Amino acid sequence: MNRFAYRTTGLAIKTISNLSKANIALHGRENIPDGSIIFVINHFTRLETFLMPYQIFTLTKVPVWSLADYELFQGAFGNYLEKVGALSTKSPDRDQLIVKTLLTGEANWIIFPEGRMVKNSKILEKGRFMISWAGGKHPPHTGAGTLAMRTEFYRQRLRRLSVVKPDEARYLMDQFQLESLEPVLDRRTYIVPVNLTYYPIRARENILSKLALRLVGDLPERIIEELMTEGSMLLSGVQIDVRFGDPILVNEYLQNRAIQEDIETTGRIHFDDQIASKSLMRKEALKLMLRYMAAIYSMTTVNLDHLFSSLLRFLRRKSIDKLDLCRRVFLAASQIQEHPELYINNSLQQDQVHLLTDDRYGKVDNFIKVAEEKGNLQQNNGTFIINKSKFTSPYEFHRARIDNPIDVIANAVEPLTDLQRTLRRLAILPDFWIRKKVADYLISLDVKEYESDYHKFYIQGESKPIDVGMPFLVKGKSKDIGVLLSHGYMAAPREVETLARYLGSIGYWVYVPRLKGHGTSPDDLATRSYQDWVMSVDRGYAIISSLCKRVVVGGFSTGAGLALDLAARVKTAAGVFAVAAPMTLKDFSSRFAPAVDTWNRIMDKAYGVGPKMEFVENKPENPHINYLRNPISGVREIERLMDDLEPKLSNLQVPSLIVQSRRDPVVDPKGSRKIFELLGTDDKEYRLFNFDRHGILLGDGSAGVHKAIGEFINRF
Repeated sequence: MNRFAYRTTGLAIKTISNLSKANIALHGRENIPDGSIIFVINHFTRLETFLMPYQIFTLTKVPVWSLADYELFQGAFGNYLEKVGALSTKSPDRDQLIVKTLLTGEANWIIFPEGRMVKNSKILEKGRFMISWAGGKHPPHTGAGTLAMRTEFYRQRLRRLSVVKPDEARYLMDQFQLESLEPVLDRRTYIVPVNLTYYPIRARENILSKLALRLVGDLPERIIEELMTEGSMLLSGVQIDVRFGDPILVNEYLQNRAIQEDIETTGRIHFDDQIASKSLMRKEALKLMLRYMAAIYSMTTVNLDHLFSSLLRFLRRKSIDKLDLCRRVFLAASQIQEHPELYINNSLQQDQVHLLTDDRYGKVDNFIKVAEEKGNLQQNNGTFIINKSKFTSPYEFHRARIDNPIDVIANAVEPLTDLQRTLRRLAILPDFWIRKKVADYLISLDVKEYESDYHKFYIQGESKPIDVGMPFLVKGKSKDIGVLLSHGYMAAPREVETLARYLGSIGYWVYVPRLKGHGTSPDDLATRSYQDWVMSVDRGYAIISSLCKRVVVGGFSTGAGLALDLAARVKTAAGVFAVAAPMTLKDFSSRFAPAVDTWNRIMDKAYGVGPKMEFVENKPENPHINYLRNPISGVREIERLMDDLEPKLSNLQVPSLIVQSRRDPVVDPKGSRKIFELLGTDDKEYRLFNFDRHGILLGDGSAGVHKAIGEFINRF
């Protein structure tokens, strides 16, 4: 095999990788041992054949050769494969060459135990490993285990004969073209299971498939499918999670006494001779195969598509509401975090509240679009009809990834028994119970997060009592309408408690979240961005929308800006009210916040420490609630929030109430008027109260503001 060609191909593959948008994430590289290694890898696409030798070579610096289907070894392409370290599955010297290179360590090997691409990801049949393909079904091959065991068999035999019968050891060395025994005897043989998981899987026409059809014309359907699936993956930014499992020391499978007798015999054994322990070797190879197959598929990286597709498969009902499906997926995503044996896609390790609010990453809509295109789902009066036959009807093997990707995705996680158990349980729970579990889980999360932050950032003599910042729920009389109510900057949920209790007294459920950085200390607030506040409000919306049929969102000051932002993004919000939204701030110091914040960042980056102005004094109207120090970075975040909100206001199409104090010393009424004018809805109202303070939800005259807000909500 040509090493120069191998290295040149590595550069070519690296170039292709750089040109594609694929994101390859390598996990468990520390599991690759020093020694002779057969990497056993699941085989879903042709990408594994081309990308994995180079990826492994970059980690080990040892050439990685692989077995390839004999049908590929024809003409110029066959010559090319031979030069770059691929070996035909029907090569007469195949096994001896593999054993020889593993003995010397001149190459590691990649073997696909499925034997061919498993395009439908179906590898289990009645709880047993069984590979489905176009020609039928067969169990996984034991070849990798057999070759690894034969390698270690001869390594141990050479070690033994070099002591008791050197002439026979020399004969074996000649058979394997070994120049020295030392590098052979100093090594051990391992099998390293490897899993590749692709996300997302979307097969569609792309520049590669179109170009191939134009240049070649009548391509076989199998090739068209591969170009559509794998071309889309490379060009659309698929994430490929590559996981290396714990190495399996092959020596453990040669401990049977009969096998040891064959190893130790001084009689001559040719490479292809029958040996007394052959049947035992086969049994051990089968055990080894079952072990590495289980290891490969236990490392499947679970992603959102797996959760969506599997839940659709397990649901017993004929139809489902989109939000109900999202709630079940959300609970699944939260519950599998508690299963340390599961590997989870990095996107699932982040907050999944977006599934219940605005789907800001397009994960839900993208999946549902595919499910509709392929006939798994059909819209019907705001719900989705589930076509169960798509999960049971046969389909042409080479068309699986095109015609039924949802089934293929669900198949991929069948071996993960804990995940299957969790999803089956969530699939049978009634809707009302799912809603309750979501609300309970998120409320608990809110409380735990606040308590953790409070103790972490607590400052003696400055932090308020813990109950001031505690998020809370007010239970009303009817769950038809709920209210999400957000407090303002440098404040806490206690700031809007009077309004929340008033709304509860007239029948509404109200949830008041705590904005991150608030209710603890100014030092905490100084570390937060407005995106943290957005996430706090989104979680609150997910809570109250799980408890009530419709939700009106509202807030005071910065909370008002956050309420408007949510109503512009989340199309299920029924209405919005905003009290003293901070579009334009009057405070003189706020004009300098951007410059001071920039200066502080420069000092941090250049010197680590330096002359900085991180806080200014705050003289609040409610010192029992508000901070007495105002972080400059926080003022800057308010401006970023409002800058981000302004272009969204035209998208806000729900009934809206804007409330403002005429003589507000903090927020300029011109700013709230600007918000009113920019709102996209025609159903809007502007209420101006004649107060000379900013905090008009507390103190004299606040009852009138509460009543105006209550009247607005009564419309729903």
